[in-house]
Amino acid sequence: MDTSDTNQNDEQLNSSDPEVTNNEELSHSDKMIGIFTEPAKTFDNVSKFPPRTKDWILPLIILLALVSITQIILMQNSEIKFQAKQKQMVKIQEQFDAAVEKGQMTREQANQQMDRISDQIDQGTGPVRLIIQTVSIFIVGFIIFLIFAAIHLMLSKLVLKGEGSYSSALVSNGLAAYIGMLHVIIAAVLSLAFSRLMNDVNVATLIQADKFSVVGFILGKLDVFSIWAYIVIGIGLSKMFKASSSTKYIIMVFCVWIIIDIIFYLLATVVPFLQFFIA
Repeated sequence: MDTSDTNQNDEQLNSSDPEVTNNEELSHSDKMIGIFTEPAKTFDNVSKFPPRTKDWILPLIILLALVSITQIILMQNSEIKFQAKQKQMVKIQEQFDAAVEKGQMTREQANQQMDRISDQIDQGTGPVRLIIQTVSIFIVGFIIFLIFAAIHLMLSKLVLKGEGSYSSALVSNGLAAYIGMLHVIIAAVLSLAFSRLMNDVNVATLIQADKFSVVGFILGKLDVFSIWAYIVIGIGLSKMFKASSSTKYIIMVFCVWIIIDIIFYLLATVVPFLQFFIA
């Protein structure tokens, strides 16, 4: 038997091995599925090719659109709408009460302002208001996303000495947004089921704990979807920045999450009105 034929047959068999075909770039839909099923293998494949803008901007746009749509749907529920208004009015009332105590305005002026704001909130559910709300969600969402990716890039390169670009950080965060979509949907379903506005599903929200107490702040971190997403982001960063282990990157991502939340928590204690936006 000719050994050259045998070698040729072996090469043909090897060319059909999964390890070889894995050198082909996954489609975006395969990447989306892989984030849920095999994030490490998915990001390992993604890291072998130049970062694709579509891999971060598409999931981010879908996530922000989903947030906008669910907010519009939830505000059609009269009870949820009333609760949201009351929550907002309580924070505004605290600001006016503080101004009255400092002599910056009279009680009568404060009451007049409260009545005017209440009327504006009631009238602010038309098309113009919805457009402004949607645009705000997209602008703020993009800014926050870009800032987090920049922080991850800086720490990945300067602290963990990884090899990657800003696009690498964007893709790691962007693909994890598919988990965020599931989070948004479940929060919206629970909101409608319990007729209570829920922007997340952490323990503090579920038991209606005060997120601006120490205990409430801690319970607010007990969120299966947030923890899941940050683990996936850490795995993605480790692959995109050519690290041999994901552990340090996962720890880094969690530290960024906790530290930024602590900063906002401390700011909210100084400026109570911020609590409405953070809660």
